[in-house]
Amino acid sequence: MKSPIQKETESKKQEKRQKEKPRDAKAVVKRLSRYLIEEKWKISLALLLTVVGNILALIGPMLSGYAIDAIEPGKGNVLFEKVFYYGSLMMVLYVFSTLFSYLLSILMLHISQKVTKRMRDDVFKKLTELPVNFYDTRQAGDIISRISYDIDVISTSLSTDVVQIMASVITVIGSLIMMIMISPVLVLVMLVTIPLSILYTRYMSGKVRPLYAVRSEKLGSLNGFVEEMVSGQKTIRAYAREEVIQEKFNTINDEAVEAYFNADYYSSIVGPTVNFINNLSLSLVTVFGAVLYLLGQLSLGSISSFILYSRKFSGPINEAANIVSELQSAAAAAERVFKILDEESEKADFEKAEDLSVKNGRVILKNVTFGYLKDRIILENLNMEAKEGNLIAIVGPTGAGKTTIINLLMRFYDIDSGYITIDGKNIGEVTRKSLRNAYSMVLQDTWVFYGTIFENIAYGKENATLEEVVAAAKAAKIHSYIKNLPNGYNTILNEDGINMSKGQKQLLTIARAMLMDSKILILDEATSNVDTRTEIQIQAAMRKLMEDKTCFVIAHRLSTIKNADLILVVNNGNVVEQGRHKELMEKKGFYYQMYSSQFV
Repeated sequence: MKSPIQKETESKKQEKRQKEKPRDAKAVVKRLSRYLIEEKWKISLALLLTVVGNILALIGPMLSGYAIDAIEPGKGNVLFEKVFYYGSLMMVLYVFSTLFSYLLSILMLHISQKVTKRMRDDVFKKLTELPVNFYDTRQAGDIISRISYDIDVISTSLSTDVVQIMASVITVIGSLIMMIMISPVLVLVMLVTIPLSILYTRYMSGKVRPLYAVRSEKLGSLNGFVEEMVSGQKTIRAYAREEVIQEKFNTINDEAVEAYFNADYYSSIVGPTVNFINNLSLSLVTVFGAVLYLLGQLSLGSISSFILYSRKFSGPINEAANIVSELQSAAAAAERVFKILDEESEKADFEKAEDLSVKNGRVILKNVTFGYLKDRIILENLNMEAKEGNLIAIVGPTGAGKTTIINLLMRFYDIDSGYITIDGKNIGEVTRKSLRNAYSMVLQDTWVFYGTIFENIAYGKENATLEEVVAAAKAAKIHSYIKNLPNGYNTILNEDGINMSKGQKQLLTIARAMLMDSKILILDEATSNVDTRTEIQIQAAMRKLMEDKTCFVIAHRLSTIKNADLILVVNNGNVVEQGRHKELMEKKGFYYQMYSSQFV
């Protein structure tokens, strides 16, 4: 007996599945057709190949009937020549039909690859346009699943299922015409079971579609969880959480397996059931065909041709039932992809926005209020000023709003009220691209990509020379490490720089920031993974390299920012103190308490 909690959980799961049903299959097809229309000439050729190939195949059963009717016992070689003629003609027609089918498959493969390439391009372009909060609220694995797995499902459907659907339509119509020409009575007998087959297929389509939507969603969740766990292996082992993580994975995996089973189970029973209905139809045709033969209304050849056409007629219906699951999976996958394309892009720049040209790097925040959620304000009436060429240190306890200030300076998020200016220009009235180009930024979470060390350091500056890269690496105290590598600056970094230590990656990203010719530099906990001695050396090198630049530094180790021109002490979203290190220590306020606590 299930507990009330279990019942409530299952009820919530059921409600979630109901909500995840595709909104409109017709809308999905319509949007996919926009991609297909760009290949209209190839699609026209594909339709021609489909029509010609299937018409040639449809002539075969008719010739088979002629061959059978040509057989008369005791007639000898004359009759065999007719049989041989019809048989040879059938062979030629089937060879050409097969050739056209082969060419059609190759052509549809090209079309599907072109469509999926454009779709991936559109999705990736959309991902670059989405605001930061989109990534803050979604698993990376789920996003990756949509651009890889889901689009692959669409590609497979376009290259195989669409071909089968086109061929099925022509075969069904052609076979029906030929059967009517042979015997309208037998057609009526055969059509008795067709409505049953159609109604059953339609019913199962409606049942299977939402199950494939759930399957795609569960796969995305599984991918996201696995990615998080793989990237966090050291932390997991350090806290001995292997068993807990395994249990959680088992739960998510069970949900994914259940979703796959439900979708595949219901789709797998469609084909055999429809095949049974078609075999029932064949039995009825056989019985009534024999009666008509005995009455002299049909020849053996006509009965044979009719049965072959009936198999061709029912075969595509059976095939269509078998690919219903794949079409439903493709529809669910397409809808997940289109959901990304339908996401609201980062707000467009102000209509009359100008490009920001920073000469001095003077930054002012006036009465700035902001919250990630409207009912949860993080910064309230924040005021601060960074003069040109200053080193501004932002310190404070965790959650005080230090990184939030950086997010607002870069316009990753827009403020709720107040204003921010750079050299007197309101950043809400300039283009985001020019604003972000005004900064060099090193985040707490280092990011390097697959490529050479040279490419990673030169990432932010086009056409950077080796001399410039080396100078930046020397200033960041990583040149010696690079030179000791077998290939020096041409050493290939693995994805996420896993063949470098965290400290080395951080030094590399600092070198990248140093290379950029920006008037403002932001370091968000940028030296948290290097030792104290190296950190002091980096600070000294940066002071020399960043003359006439405004620098914002967020640091936890207060001993490293004693030489800052201005220290902003942030607490509960407000700058509670500001001044130089000596001044703040003499006040014996909040900064004094923070500084002293680090040496207790």
